[in-house]
Amino acid sequence: MKKEYKVILISMSGVRVFNEKLLKTGLTLPGFVDRSRVIASLPSLGLLTLAAHTPENWEVIYRELDAYSDDDIVEILGEEPNIIAFSALTSRINETYELAARFRKQDITVVMGGLHVSALPDEAKAHADAVVQGECEMLWEALLKDYETNTLKALYSSFIEPEMAFHLEDSKVPAYDLLDISKYNRLTIQTTRGCPHDCHFCAASRCISDYKKKPVKLIKKELDKIFEIWDDPFIELADDNTFVDKEWSKDLLRLFADYKMKWFTETDISIAYDDELLELLAKSNCMQVLIGLESVNFDSIKGLDGGWKSKQFKNYSEAIDKIQSYGITVNGCFVLGFDSDTKETFRETEKFIKESNLSDVQITILTAFPCTDLYNQLKKEDRLLSDYWDKCTLFDVTYKPKNFSVEELEDEFQNLMTKVYSDEMVKRRKEIFKRTLLSRRKFITG
Repeated sequence: MKKEYKVILISMSGVRVFNEKLLKTGLTLPGFVDRSRVIASLPSLGLLTLAAHTPENWEVIYRELDAYSDDDIVEILGEEPNIIAFSALTSRINETYELAARFRKQDITVVMGGLHVSALPDEAKAHADAVVQGECEMLWEALLKDYETNTLKALYSSFIEPEMAFHLEDSKVPAYDLLDISKYNRLTIQTTRGCPHDCHFCAASRCISDYKKKPVKLIKKELDKIFEIWDDPFIELADDNTFVDKEWSKDLLRLFADYKMKWFTETDISIAYDDELLELLAKSNCMQVLIGLESVNFDSIKGLDGGWKSKQFKNYSEAIDKIQSYGITVNGCFVLGFDSDTKETFRETEKFIKESNLSDVQITILTAFPCTDLYNQLKKEDRLLSDYWDKCTLFDVTYKPKNFSVEELEDEFQNLMTKVYSDEMVKRRKEIFKRTLLSRRKFITG
């Protein structure tokens, strides 16, 4: 079919940290740098999914803008697109607004979507010709048809129009063929969307969609496509919590075991209580699961999600060891800065990380993302910092802490990061990582 229109999909990619002091010290540490490189190298699965749902009369170009120059802008303008569509997280939304203004001055229609825009569509509408809120697949096709008939609307929302919410049974294979595969060390697929645990600081469970699962037969099509363009892929699941439904998860893992690939995902600690699932994880060659342990401070945990996580608290160490006994490495994720946290919480977090057998660790600062209960609470209490979107990096302070000044919380976090990612602790975790992977042989060969 003849291409009558052209759209450029732009992912505002890359890791940003606002705090200069942390940037110069903590972020040079090897363990953190390794993870940052991984994050930076991931393509935007959301935009690749939109590309797959784009009508055939539209030409699609996919771009990522991390560090960009005027030459990049000139190159984009030289394509003479009808539409430029942006996807950006909160930390880069101001840059996105600035770029949008430059493109709109050239009479190019600008569309925006993603988590931040879904949370604050009225803000985004001031910077775009059209805003997409919520699940984009059906909305995107409607938006493009409206553009063709010169009836483009300012807002397309699956929240306002629930009939436009997407059913994962209708999923199409993301347009992986738009990628230069040599630029990536892993690709992403999505097997579930949303999370039912509803942690008060997390936007995943409410800003895009309810929790839902993709049919395993459609996931197979996505894997087959990836293997067409990459012989030995590393897959990262773009899920918020993959193994909520244990029986469905086991079917997924049986599928994964049919492919020669390494992979990674995020889940919760309940997988430690299902031996069959753990054995299937080992046989499917899962390299690591990231689990939100959140805090070593019980007072911080107990009000987090209605009580589910607090029931797991006393079993953290035992559960980590159980998962890793199956040859699955655990990346424990901790959040610092809850209202119950004190300086002692930082000491206790360091102690737990040192004494546990975690193969990897991630520490972040509590962040007030728009659309979350945390955001609404802090806004009501007048504790949000002004103009803080650039600080929504997970490593910068976005609010007035209860038991610290902003500077004290930054200093405590930096000190903890320096210790957690010290050469000694990184070396120890790498040794645990290797030992853990070696222990899976008995499950694969058995």
